[in-house]
Formats: sequence, C-alpha cells, structure tokens
Amino acid sequence: MAVHLNHTIVHTRDSHLSAAFLTGILGLPPPTRFGPFVVVEVDNGVSLDFLDTDAPIASQHYAFLISEAEFDQVFDRIRRRGLPFWADPGRSRPGEINHGDGGRGMYFDDPDGHFLEVLTRPYGSGR
Repeated sequence: MAVHLNHTIVHTRDSHLSAAFLTGILGLPPPTRFGPFVVVEVDNGVSLDFLDTDAPIASQHYAFLISEAEFDQVFDRIRRRGLPFWADPGRSRPGEINHGDGGRGMYFDDPDGHFLEVLTRPYGSGR
C-alpha cells in the first residue's frame, strides 16, 4: 500500500488572509473554498486547509520544496514585502539564506506565526 499525505488543517485567525498570504508568496493559484476551509493546493496533490479558530494557535512548521527559479521569485516577494527571514530554524541568522545540501533555503513567518520554509534541495540530498 502506498501512503501519501493528502491534506492538513492549518488553524488561523483569518483563513482568507493566511491562505492568500501563502499563495501570494509561493506564486500559487488563488485559494478555493471547501466547506469551512480555505484550501491551498500544492503541486504534489497535497492541500493545506485553512480553518478559522478563536482558540490559541500553536505555531506549526510547513516546508515547501521549490526549484531554484521559484526560490528567486519567492525571495523577491519576501524582500519586497519587507518580511523578516532567517537562514536557520533557530532564527540566529536573520536576513540570510542557507545553502544546505548545495541548494538554498530560508524561513519566515505567516500572519498567524506559523513558521514557513522554502528550500531547493531536500535535507540529506547532498550526500
């Protein structure tokens, strides 16, 4: 049996704002509505289903594998918006990107404090 991640729920204060933020940064098609969810589809068939909540939001980490060309576009969008970004998950290298495994990567926050990452090479692929 093959196992594939199909979707995950992302709790937010404003699902439309958060989903639009993600699609805008990553250059994805606009989100769609499905029941109570605002859905962002990524290219491998997985969706992030944004759901509004009034409960405290626990910050989650979502990492997106993208091409080198897409990284340039995402990096440009982040800089144009003046968003803080880091080279590392510990946030000890602000305003930098990393070059792990021969690629590039960076971390940044979404409007609800979820910790997002874009990377061009999977971890361990440079071995």
